Amino acid sequence: MKINEETITKKIEEQDYLQDLETVKYSELNKTKIKSFAEKMIKEVVQAAKHDSLIQTQLAVSGQRPVTFALESNIINLPFTNYKKISNFFDNQDPVEVNIYFETISDFINVSHFRIDILASVQEIVVDPETYTKSLAENITAKLKEVRSYQKSEKTVTKKATTKKSLAAKN
Repeated sequence: MKINEETITKKIEEQDYLQDLETVKYSELNKTKIKSFAEKMIKEVVQAAKHDSLIQTQLAVSGQRPVTFALESNIINLPFTNYKKISNFFDNQDPVEVNIYFETISDFINVSHFRIDILASVQEIVVDPETYTKSLAENITAKLKEVRSYQKSEKTVTKKATTKKSLAAKN
């Protein structure tokens, strides 16, 4: 699947893409459930490709350390929320291969609270969905471990506390 910068920007701006959101609690997650969610997300990617459509499918995990996992189709490793920046990287109208990016969004993943990795091209996933289901399940499991074990740096914690004190003093 290929698309040019102008078309993808317009589709994202108009929300002309397939969307899905699943919500689950940490307590409901296990290896089988993660595999099931990964399988569903990959099937949605394949379905979108059959309709020559973009996709955004998300799994939101609620609990003490919330995290959202997303698969988004794009021509560059930018989340849909930053779609206006796509034009900064492409200066012609030639169609570009569409990839699926795996995003992790959480206050407990890193300083930016966001991580994006390429999973594969849409075409690779369509040809071998089982391999990418397994890969996605492994990625989700690994990122869940990161979120659960994340330690905010002392500098970040101190800065937030100082900011809160400053705001309280102003009020």
